[in-house]
Amino acid sequence: MRILLVEDEERLSQALVEIFKKNRIGIDAVSNGTTGLEYAHNDTYDVLILDIMLPGTDGITLLKILRSEHNHVPVILLTAKDDVADKVHGLDSGADDYLTKPFATEELLARVRALGRRRGEIKTEQITCGDITLNKTNCELQTTSGKSVKLSLKEYQILEMLFDHPHQIITKERIIEKIWGGDSNAEYNNVEVYISFIRKKIENLGVKARIRTARGIGYSLEDDAR
Repeated sequence: MRILLVEDEERLSQALVEIFKKNRIGIDAVSNGTTGLEYAHNDTYDVLILDIMLPGTDGITLLKILRSEHNHVPVILLTAKDDVADKVHGLDSGADDYLTKPFATEELLARVRALGRRRGEIKTEQITCGDITLNKTNCELQTTSGKSVKLSLKEYQILEMLFDHPHQIITKERIIEKIWGGDSNAEYNNVEVYISFIRKKIENLGVKARIRTARGIGYSLEDDAR
């Protein structure tokens, strides 16, 4: 899962970025609505978190533009306003959820996950492909025989993409956009290095499941070595 945070309060934005990263959720953060709209046009986000009062394009206007373009990515609005009319206006403009500042970060995390489940990104806490399982609760790969191996954050995020789309080629471009972010300096070599790490861990578990390379394109998760 990857989210876009559009929030101009620097301290709040930095705190939320750290919290989401600790919870294995990829995040891009920008501080004004105009830039936020540019980022939102990149179809790599599962949830958008928009402050209403933003420099440049305000959150409501940004939301309306996205909905007019038939972009239905789930949106949570953040605001300091607690007036019912403001909440109704935000929801009527196309928002999926609404949080009033100050809020508990645990509640924001729960609402992001709920919207992710609604969109189909988070299907279960465990995903199995052949004889190997990705456990989302503890960031581990597990086998039916009880063996397990811990994954780093990026290893986990890459495997999550592969497990969510078994037997389908996930391009290197898609992995970079989803894991590192569209404005990162990550290159194909970064992806190749992490794929190498993941392969070694899978091989050490002694399972049939493998990551297959589509030369020059990307990778797919296969449930046997055929």
